[in-house]
Amino acid sequence: MKTIRPTTVLDYYDGVQIFEGRDAIGGHYVGVLVDAVDRVDRYLVTGAAPERLRQFRSGSLDLRTLLLEVPGGEWYLTLSDGSGGEELVLRPQDGPLSAREEFLPLPDLFLADDPADDLVVQQARERDNVVIEFSAEPPEAQSHRIRVNILAGVLTHLQTLVGYAYQSASQELQRLPLPTRGIPDGALMDVVVPAAAGSFRVVLEAANPMRAETFPDLEIGLKRVDELFATAGDPEKSPESLRPHRGHLAGSYINLVSFLAKNKVGLSYSWATPMSSIAQRGNVSEPVARRLTEVLANFSNPSYEQVTLRGRLYRVNRNTGTWGIETPEGKRFGKVADLGLNLAGLEIGASYTFRCVVEEAVGKEKPVLYLEGIRAG
Repeated sequence: MKTIRPTTVLDYYDGVQIFEGRDAIGGHYVGVLVDAVDRVDRYLVTGAAPERLRQFRSGSLDLRTLLLEVPGGEWYLTLSDGSGGEELVLRPQDGPLSAREEFLPLPDLFLADDPADDLVVQQARERDNVVIEFSAEPPEAQSHRIRVNILAGVLTHLQTLVGYAYQSASQELQRLPLPTRGIPDGALMDVVVPAAAGSFRVVLEAANPMRAETFPDLEIGLKRVDELFATAGDPEKSPESLRPHRGHLAGSYINLVSFLAKNKVGLSYSWATPMSSIAQRGNVSEPVARRLTEVLANFSNPSYEQVTLRGRLYRVNRNTGTWGIETPEGKRFGKVADLGLNLAGLEIGASYTFRCVVEEAVGKEKPVLYLEGIRAG
């Protein structure tokens, strides 16, 4: 009598849909829900090569192909009450699995198309905080491991992306008049579960308690991250899709995708707030990351952001086109952009709204501001 023990839930929706398991000697198996017998779930189970399981988890192999590659042609059915952790008895079946269409999923069903998200919603509510969960699939993940440099790279790129998304949202909500150096406090994330059950899954939560007046910044920022990952749905159109997010936000996404492609890593994530009823999600499979890197290789991405400054004019030089404005966050100064705009008629001490472009200044600690538009008040 052959038995296996489920080790990882790969897909969950009102119950376990797909799981990974091991036998007593370490053999790998995959189980797929097919129906229920007397209200007990019945699963199709086949053996699986570790590398092919990894490819399935990373979104580069579909479920039907994985099941039909069953070693030795042996396949099984088993029953589970869903309690988790129980040892499952595998009952061998006769005939080729390819002839039992009623047990097989449709072609082109990829795991990354529908990642489980119930757990991240539960975590967000329990922690009363924003929670992000991501799953990385490098080659070594077949044994649920990940190299330190790969994990560190994914964490760094993801934190940078969330930081610029938060900053973009805060500027739109007029909380941050200028892009800040480093990651804003409100976007900092802590690792709270180093490796959750899954391929190699990591759970993050906002490092600083969410305040009512700043909570929307991170939520809106994460929605912008979702928009960036949506470009993976059609890599050929990704340059056009990225243009609304030009600057550091788009650049950090491109850097993340390039890192994934270079290291042969698939990435999926989900996130939720304490008020979420469902999680938001995104993913980039290993093949799509490679294609995105090719398509975006020549993407024109100027490193500037549009910002608005409101305050009192404290200095102006009409000859050189330089100016200074004192905002509630401090004094800012810059120069007129080459748009035929001049500073004639501006009064020292009067209140103005300046529409500016900020560029990173090579070799300088502060970005350079270029004035593009002015209005009183």
